[in-house]
Amino acid sequence: MKQPLLATLMTLGLAFSAPSNAHDMWLLPSSTVLSGDSAWVLIDGAVSNDKFYFDHRPLQLDNLTISAPDGKAVTPQNPHTGHLRSSVDVQLTQPGTYTVASVSDGVMAFWKENGKPKRWFGPANIMNQHVPADAAELRIAERHARTETYVTLGAPTPVNASDKGLALRMLTHPNDLFAGETANFVLLLNGQPAKQTEIDIVPDGQRYRNAVNDVTLTTNDQGEFEVKWPQAGRYWLHAEHRDDQTTVPGAKTRNLSYTVTFEVLPQ
Repeated sequence: MKQPLLATLMTLGLAFSAPSNAHDMWLLPSSTVLSGDSAWVLIDGAVSNDKFYFDHRPLQLDNLTISAPDGKAVTPQNPHTGHLRSSVDVQLTQPGTYTVASVSDGVMAFWKENGKPKRWFGPANIMNQHVPADAAELRIAERHARTETYVTLGAPTPVNASDKGLALRMLTHPNDLFAGETANFVLLLNGQPAKQTEIDIVPDGQRYRNAVNDVTLTTNDQGEFEVKWPQAGRYWLHAEHRDDQTTVPGAKTRNLSYTVTFEVLPQ
């Protein structure tokens, strides 16, 4: 990897700042590394103020997909959506790494009716059913958001990065992360390196400390970055991108986001 960026979360003098969003999406597995011939894992999903705490609203399960190591879809069991979180049980029946992802693809529309602000989020192909054709001060933004995590039964197997929107190419396996070691990644934008893009990383436990302790770093021109994990625990990693490369008629901007939950294990 050419001239990678090094981010040691608690050292190296990187700037600490407030989180980029008031409410953030995440998926949280009960375990990320399991053993045996088969196993069960619980996946929680939420949108919250504090990472990995249920304090705002559930993450909707409509767009949740689970891919087995062989690429086939896995049907989640016992889906439940409550006031603060969603959850599913997943049975792991083949060895290797499973990808759990929630992908939202659509538009955001903002306009006024009788002087009052209105908004609508949803698929582009049904926008005309919800947004008046003559809406006043109409603004449309294309949106693509990917939220994911990984779970491995037995030995890790390779994972593939999506070629749509923002995604992460795992040069270091996402279920092979250890405190004190360095992990390598490439941020992609529609399958190509996302150069000079900010990455925000937040360690678990912000509810119990006075500072968020998040770190912002920037990918290099090959989309590469490195993270040296200072301690074991769960981490929230997030990236955003905005441009005018829209595909939806009437949309002026395209907003892309990527979020992944990692678990870093002790040595």
